[in-house]
Amino acid sequence: MNCLSERVNRLHPSATLAMSARSAELKAQGVPVINMSVGEPDFNTPEHIKEAGIKAISENWTRYSPVPGYPSLREAICNKLKNENELSFKPEQIVVSNGGKQSVCGAIMAIVNSGDEVIVPAPYWVSYPEMVLMADGTPVFIPSGIEQDFKITPAQLEAAITPKTKALILCSPSNPTGSVYSREELRALAEVLKRHESVFVISDEIYEHISYVGHHESIAQFEEIRERVIIVNGVSKAYAMTGWRIGFVAAPVDVAKAVSKLQGQYTSGPSSISQKAAEAAYRGSQQCVEEMREAFSRRRDLIVKLAREIPGLEVNEPQGAFYLFPKCSSFFGKSDGKRTIFTSTDFAMYLLEEAHVACVGGDSFGAPECFRMSYATSDENIVEAMRRIGDALAKLK
Repeated sequence: MNCLSERVNRLHPSATLAMSARSAELKAQGVPVINMSVGEPDFNTPEHIKEAGIKAISENWTRYSPVPGYPSLREAICNKLKNENELSFKPEQIVVSNGGKQSVCGAIMAIVNSGDEVIVPAPYWVSYPEMVLMADGTPVFIPSGIEQDFKITPAQLEAAITPKTKALILCSPSNPTGSVYSREELRALAEVLKRHESVFVISDEIYEHISYVGHHESIAQFEEIRERVIIVNGVSKAYAMTGWRIGFVAAPVDVAKAVSKLQGQYTSGPSSISQKAAEAAYRGSQQCVEEMREAFSRRRDLIVKLAREIPGLEVNEPQGAFYLFPKCSSFFGKSDGKRTIFTSTDFAMYLLEEAHVACVGGDSFGAPECFRMSYATSDENIVEAMRRIGDALAKLK
C-alpha cells in the first residue's frame, strides 16, 4: 500500500546529490574518487565573513530572526542591487531564505496555480521542473543544444508561450552549462515578454559573480518588464558560503509578501548567525570574490583545453559558473567489453566506476546527449581527472 502523497511520488531525487553521495560512499571505501559532480566552490569562506559569524555568536544574535530576514541584511542587499546592478529595490521587496534553492521554490510556489505552465529552458538545473511540479504546475521545456551555446532564442520563447503560461525560469550564468546571456540577447527576450503581460520571469542569478565576459547583465534592467521579474540570488557561490544557507528573492512587493507568508509557515526566518555573516559579505571588500573568479577562469581555460583533447567529446566554452557540459553521445552504443553505454547516465556511471571521476549525466538536466562536470576543484584534480577520463574513454569501442 502506497501511503505517500501524489506530490512526493511524482518527484525525482536530485541526480547531482545522488551522484555526490555515491562518490562519498566510494571514497569511504578507499577508492580515490575525484568528485566533479557537485556545484560547490572548493574555497573556504573568506576570513572577514567567518569573523562576522563568530562575532554574531559572541553578541548573542542567536534568537529567532524576522521571517523575511533582518532589516540590516535586506538593506545591504538593496545596496548591492543598486551599486552592482543599477536596480532600485526597497527592503520590503527582499525576502531572505535558507539558500537560493528555497528562494527559487518560494517564488514558484507564490505565483503558480494548478495547471499553470512554467517555461524551463533546457538544459536546466535539475530542481526547476521538480519545483514546478510541487506547485501543481506544468513545466514546458525549450531545448537549446550545444550548437546555440545552450541558449534559447526569442522565436523559441514566443512559440512556447500559451494562455496558460505563468512564468519563465531563466538562469544566467547557467547551471549546468555555464552559458551567459548578453545584454542584447536578454533585450530580445524582454521584447517577447513585453507582449505577454501576465508572464513573470524568475531570474536565477546565483552565479552572477562567476562570469568571464565582464559585467553581469540582469533581465530586470528592462523597464518594460521589471515589475514582473523576480530575482533570485545569494551568497553560496560568490562567497564560498554554501553551508551557511542564505539566499534571497528580490521581487515586486506583492510577490515578496507572498514568499514571506509561505516562508512563515514552513521554515520561518533563516539562521541568525548566517545572516550576520552574509551582511558582512555584502558590505565588506569584494576582493575575495574577484580572486575566486580569477581562479575559476583559469580552471575553465584548463578544463576546456584538456576536454577538447579527448576524442569523441564535443566541447563549447562556458562563459560563466564553474561547469563544463560536453556532448558525449558519440559514445552511445560503445562498450569496453563489460559495459555498454546507452545513455548519459550510463556514461557518468562508467566514468565513476572505471575512471573514478564523479560527473552527472545530462538526462536529469534535460540534455540526454551531454554530461556535467564541475571544475570547482583544484588544477591538479582537473588535470588528473581529465587524464583518467581520456584513458577510460579510449577503452570504449
